[in-house]
Amino acid sequence: MQLFLLLCLTSLSLQGAPFRRLRAKKQQPGEPSGRAFALELYRGLASASPGQNVIFSPLSVSTILAILSMGAKGNTQAQILKALGFNPQRQTAAEFHYGFQRQLAELTSPRNGFELNLGNALFISEGLDIDNVFQLAIKDTYLADIYTANFTDPAAAQKQINDYVARQTQGKIADLIQSLDSTDITVMVNYISFKAKWEIGFNNKTTQNQDFYVTRKKKLQVPMMKHEDQYFYFQDKELSCTVVGIPYEGNTTAYFILPNQGKMEQVENNLREKKLQKWTEMLTQRRLKLYLPKFSIEGSYHLEKFFPKLGIRDIFTSNANLSGIFKHSEVKLSRVVHKAVVEVDESGTRAASGTGSVFSFRSAYPNSRTIFFNRPFLLVIVENMNILFFSKVAQP
Repeated sequence: MQLFLLLCLTSLSLQGAPFRRLRAKKQQPGEPSGRAFALELYRGLASASPGQNVIFSPLSVSTILAILSMGAKGNTQAQILKALGFNPQRQTAAEFHYGFQRQLAELTSPRNGFELNLGNALFISEGLDIDNVFQLAIKDTYLADIYTANFTDPAAAQKQINDYVARQTQGKIADLIQSLDSTDITVMVNYISFKAKWEIGFNNKTTQNQDFYVTRKKKLQVPMMKHEDQYFYFQDKELSCTVVGIPYEGNTTAYFILPNQGKMEQVENNLREKKLQKWTEMLTQRRLKLYLPKFSIEGSYHLEKFFPKLGIRDIFTSNANLSGIFKHSEVKLSRVVHKAVVEVDESGTRAASGTGSVFSFRSAYPNSRTIFFNRPFLLVIVENMNILFFSKVAQP
């Protein structure tokens, strides 16, 4: 049995800039949603690591699965597309991929203060016969690069792929592949790097160490940023949480979700696609005195452990039908490795460039409300209701 490996890589950093109105563009007909897939995958990752940080990019994972579905056939393809929210009663598979292509083109279009770099690459064993139609399709639809690699020398192939990943992520993700063996014949890579300016910045001179309560009995000292200004705010009494929306330039919004004391599990189990939509409609501007930890977290996951729970099963077994990619019949997916990194601070990773505006902390107004993110919370980065990143910050 010959095997191939999928890799999904993401890097996120955030910067500060002036404030503007929050807005969300309505999803266009034919555009894939994937929000339900993102939320279900998050629940799987969180339940497997209770009390730990979680960070992944639903966009990255969905993209590489969409590419894979172009070469899968029969039940293997149907399972992938169903997990991604494809409805054959509403659109054809070609329309689904066109919608995905249009969505990615819009997300990666150049904009001031917003940078989303996303790419795909296929590393194939020297001499391996890959279907020409599949190669042309992924190049045209998903702008994938295709390279050959000598998988008979696993160490050399590993170095080639890891070096490529490091270059594409500006060194954020290095040594992603820890091992290859002679049974591996193909590696498929997706990477995403996101940098955006906060529309409400933080002054690093006001950042001070404060307590962060990992649990009621365990606390850590973390650098806590603070700022008072107009923020988007909603208190969801039904879900027992507070939502603060902070926009970036480029129509992207960070939703910081603070569950009430002891209610994290309730929020995680009941967060649904309709709830996210409701928040975008219900958020209103309010003056807040906001305390937010400065943090950097990363996560690495073997998603083959979680996909079967989302209905993607055959591709990991002898029932895998990848005849639209390989001329060989005995090929299955061995591993799906996803790694993501997120950094949140006052001015972002490129502070030396001087971009963005810095706001000083002012004394509280009588009608301001204090929101203290000093216990585990969720962070969802959304662009026009497409979930770019999903994170739980349990230990900053």
